[in-house]
Amino acid sequence: MASKFQNRLVGTIILVAIGVIVLPDFLDGKKTHYQDDIASIPIKPSTSSDSENYKIVNPVQDTKSLPKQPVEVTVDSGNTTAAANQSGSVNVEVKQTTQQAKFKDNAWIIQLMALKNADNAKNVVKDLQKRGYQAHSKKENGFTRVIIGPNISKQKLQREIVELEKITGSKGRLLKFNPLNP
Repeated sequence: MASKFQNRLVGTIILVAIGVIVLPDFLDGKKTHYQDDIASIPIKPSTSSDSENYKIVNPVQDTKSLPKQPVEVTVDSGNTTAAANQSGSVNVEVKQTTQQAKFKDNAWIIQLMALKNADNAKNVVKDLQKRGYQAHSKKENGFTRVIIGPNISKQKLQREIVELEKITGSKGRLLKFNPLNP
């Protein structure tokens, strides 16, 4: 037979266990659960008999011939020239102007900050645009980057970094501008 002490000890352990398990849930109050916005993939539309039917036609024989002399064509912009030879093939040469090459090699941007919340980044961009800055946002790897520029004057952007730090509290980085991946 168990002694009174053992009974009290077991009872105390049970009460403490119930208190540890149940009491935190009771004292926390109403819990709120956050759910991420999940974009679902739309269901594939069913094809109906209303779809268009295309009629296959036989090819038409071309009766026109190419000129016997090579023909040279120059486009108004001066960037593209083309020459056709007797076999019918066309050789095209594209020239890049020095101004485009200079802009590509010498343009700069300021990457001011990268935020997870896209709405906050858009608000920062709107505020900077109101202040006269050429601000943009770019989504990349789950972040939204706030970018100032591009500009060909590196010194101007270096001065703007100091001004932007006073406005936003964030020190930006000066980066070379790549037009293919701004």
